[in-house]
Amino acid sequence: MDEFKKIELADYGTLKTYLDRSAFRACDYSTGNLILWADVFETSFAVAEDTLFIRFLLAGETNFAFPMGGADLKAAFSWLQNYCARNGVLFKMNLVEPAMYEQIEAAFPGTYDVFYSRNSADYLYNAADLMSFSGKRYHSKKNHVNEFMRAYPDWVYEPITDENTDACIEMAKEWCVENNCCTDKSKASELCILIKALKYRSALGLFGGLLRARGRIVALALGERAGDMIIEHFEKAFSDVPGAYPMICQQFAKNEAGDAAFINREEDMGVAGLRQSKESYRPAFLADKGTLVPRVGGRP
Repeated sequence: MDEFKKIELADYGTLKTYLDRSAFRACDYSTGNLILWADVFETSFAVAEDTLFIRFLLAGETNFAFPMGGADLKAAFSWLQNYCARNGVLFKMNLVEPAMYEQIEAAFPGTYDVFYSRNSADYLYNAADLMSFSGKRYHSKKNHVNEFMRAYPDWVYEPITDENTDACIEMAKEWCVENNCCTDKSKASELCILIKALKYRSALGLFGGLLRARGRIVALALGERAGDMIIEHFEKAFSDVPGAYPMICQQFAKNEAGDAAFINREEDMGVAGLRQSKESYRPAFLADKGTLVPRVGGRP
């Protein structure tokens, strides 16, 4: 019998219990993110040794995430490796952050190596910076916001609610058409996930807001709280509305970040234009995520 089960919406409480006890920076470990992308990555979970184990497919290969919530890392690794041995599964751990690797190295010195991918690193920003766009570093962003406000003096920011969810879904569909989602599988998948996130917003603990200009929804953002950071899972704006992207970024931070120290705007996936955009918002630091493998010639 496979101890792992497919992640579903009904598992929100179980997942959150263990994830709230864990320290992480990667967006991948947030409760909402795990549930929303479960179908895409065939994500499943098991609970044993007072620990949450997460299994998912990446490029067709089985991967495990860092054990979450447990106090005994050696017991967790033993359980996971026994599972792999019983089921003929190759032990491969992904989404390993530097702080996690420090714990692994302390528990199993000289046994594992970790390899980080720049393409998968999350961008974390000081929440206060995105709220204010103050200083020379944000001069261009401030200009874009001012341009938006001059062009659309009637603009308003609204929290996403049950009353405007359908309108947000229609905006997302329109955005998808304009951005050729029909010919881009990854964009099409993201649209489906965004619609799911909007529909099940409350059950997933998600929150966000939208911008209206001349009565039209021109941008929206949606995220969730994880420790001292807000993870912004989605940010969409129409390219024909000058300044809409920096405006929704700032307004989401002002209205939704609360007392959070950081806003995680996720990875760039190696897309040149997306990397340039994320870097232009001046991240405080990048949250690295790597693959853990047994060290050649390492200790047993």
